[in-house]
This record gives sequence, structure tokens and C-alpha cells, in this order.
Amino acid sequence: MPSFDIVSKVDMQEVDNAVNQTRKEIEQRFDFKGSKNEIDLEQNAIVLLGADDYKLDAMIDILKGKLVRRGISPKNLDYGKKEAASVGAVRQRVTIVQGISTEKGKEIVKEIKGAKLKVQPQIMDDQVRVSGKKIDDLQEVIQLLKQKDLGVDLQFINMRS
Repeated sequence: MPSFDIVSKVDMQEVDNAVNQTRKEIEQRFDFKGSKNEIDLEQNAIVLLGADDYKLDAMIDILKGKLVRRGISPKNLDYGKKEAASVGAVRQRVTIVQGISTEKGKEIVKEIKGAKLKVQPQIMDDQVRVSGKKIDDLQEVIQLLKQKDLGVDLQFINMRS
């Protein structure tokens, strides 16, 4: 029976490259000279430290641009609260969201069932598997989900016939 998986994954190597490019640009920019600004990649998170609010916002804009250019969707980023750090500096943690949460999985299943197609969606850990008798029905599901804005970046993998 034909099937495919709906996932939401981020290539961490591309995130690492984007962080390094952002770090390099921050070091070279004139408006950042002489102030303490840092960007660090941790396990599934990016920690930004800006000398002030303006510099932190500028760093986030640079990072977003680098991530988008490398194919990482802004939907995969969860911005934490800005926290005060030492000597007027500001810190913000950006979590990299991997996988589809149970709530989003239920929302995806509801959208698929609402389309009245002859397919069976099922939630499996952090992904959704869709199976059906015809590949055309599966392709309709992919088109349907691409049109909807579900708040997560979806990839469609493992198409089997």
C-alpha cells in the first residue's frame, strides 16, 4: 500500500554554518565594533548575547537571513524571552524545533480527514504517516498541506508505492 511520511526536521549542519556566518558578519560590521556580542550554538538552541536591545535585534535579523538562505524555515525557530545579562547586555535563547508535536500531528490528521480523501493518516512519534490505495490521493494530501499554514515547516519523505 503506497505511503509517505510527514516530518519537520532541521539540518543542524546548515544551522551551524548559518551561525558561523552570522558570527563572522558581526565581527566585521562597524556598528558592532567595541561591544560584546556573542552567538553560540548549543544542543538544539542558539544563544544570542547582544550589548543592547538594538544589537540583539540586528543579530537576530542577520541570523534569520543566513538561515533562510541555507534553507532553514523561520517556522522552525522558537524565540525565548529576552533576559538581562551583565552590564546592560541582553540575552535571548532561540530553540530549534525538530519534529511534529502531538498537537500539530492531530491538527494535520484533522486537515487530512476533513479533505475526505481515501487515505489513512496516523501519528507516529514526531511524524505523521499517510497511506492510501492510490498515489494520486497521497499527492493530493501533499498539495493540501502545502497550501495550509500549520505553523510548522513540513517535509514529505519516504514516498513508497
